Amino acid sequence: MHKRRSTGGKQKAWRKKRKYELGRQPGNTKLSSNKTVRRIRVRGGNVKWRALRLDTGNYSWGSESVTRKTRILDVVYNASNNELVRTQTLVKSAIIQVDAAPFKQWYLQHYGIDIGRKKKMASKKEATEEPEGAAEETKRSKHVARKLEKRQKDRKLDPHVEEQFGGGRLLACISSRPGQCGRADG
Repeated sequence: MHKRRSTGGKQKAWRKKRKYELGRQPGNTKLSSNKTVRRIRVRGGNVKWRALRLDTGNYSWGSESVTRKTRILDVVYNASNNELVRTQTLVKSAIIQVDAAPFKQWYLQHYGIDIGRKKKMASKKEATEEPEGAAEETKRSKHVARKLEKRQKDRKLDPHVEEQFGGGRLLACISSRPGQCGRADG
């Protein structure tokens, strides 16, 4: 039906359109706190979940092998269309900003280091609040201290990522298809 002739000319439609050839309007998932996901019956009685509005998603930090559910804050870049950035539309492979708090919390618990603090502020605090920092160290058992020390040896953090933690917003890429599965994960 849709194919052209070898010369490039259009072919005459030789039958009417069939149900299995149908297409639907795009979901155009928007960034909004009012989460809206619709259920759509598709061919074979299967189900698709069409997300119309989303504000959270499951995001992975590949190098650390950790995944956390976090808020989507902003759509920053889209390779396919600038209009999708302007209208805050969530699609696959869109570059977005997510809340860094869940990953900060994990990093603190896993490595015992609070990332994203401003260096100057941290040095001033160390000078004034020495007893509090020392008290925090004594709370840890020897086993936990050894474990954290061992993890420190292999710890690597890209300066660009550390800078993003400082701002409280991480750049992420959506890898799921919100209009098909109803989720914006990446």
